[in-house]
Amino acid sequence: MSALVLAPAGRRLRALARAELTLLGRNRSAVTTALLVPLALPFTVRPALDGMDLQRSGLNTGTVMLTAAIGFSFLFSVYTGLVSAFVARREELVLKRLRTGELGDAEILLGTALPAACLGLAQSLVLTFGCVLFLDAGAPRAPYLTALGVLTGLLLCAALAALTASFTRTVESAQVTALPLVFVSMLGSGIAIPAGTLPDRFASVCELLPLSPAIRLVSGGFTGRLSAAEALASAAVALAWLAAAVFAVRRWFRWEPRR
Repeated sequence: MSALVLAPAGRRLRALARAELTLLGRNRSAVTTALLVPLALPFTVRPALDGMDLQRSGLNTGTVMLTAAIGFSFLFSVYTGLVSAFVARREELVLKRLRTGELGDAEILLGTALPAACLGLAQSLVLTFGCVLFLDAGAPRAPYLTALGVLTGLLLCAALAALTASFTRTVESAQVTALPLVFVSMLGSGIAIPAGTLPDRFASVCELLPLSPAIRLVSGGFTGRLSAAEALASAAVALAWLAAAVFAVRRWFRWEPRR
């Protein structure tokens, strides 16, 4: 019985994801931002690394740039792109029309987010192989932690994008409402600045930011310097943020245009 129920849901999700992927492909600015920004921004971090004592934290240039690249992919390929997508579909009454059909609310949000999440996953894989081969990042010592970090980062970015879209009035203002999380994550979650180089007291506060657990797991999977207790703590913080974001989306997400 469960298989009979899941099969139509799977077909509906695939159809919605294909339609969303087609719309994404037609938006040249969104495609450019999603593809080029995560690849270009890590190289802006490179000059600042020369003045940092990375060896003390068990890091090297390749590992730091890999973590930065995956973090930028979370922020620009998934989070900011989805904020604009959710707002655009809402203001164009697409979401409202979808709710009149067979799709449930969760299916609509998941189907809309699926192409961006898959793009972020593909980018993470390409960036990982690229940094391992060309930047001497080295093979991950605990690949399961890196995989868990990528998965939690993608899920959190999708949920936080839906939450941000709830308070965003227009597509034009989506870039503005997304900026706080982007800046805070870049500076405090270990994306632009390695978490191991931050002052201890400040770093302990930044560990509680939404994307910090995912970035910590990605980095720890490569360095092997993340203990089992630290990995469990990071996973617990990520799960707490994900649960809070899902609750907030169910409570406050708007399906009709904001007036």
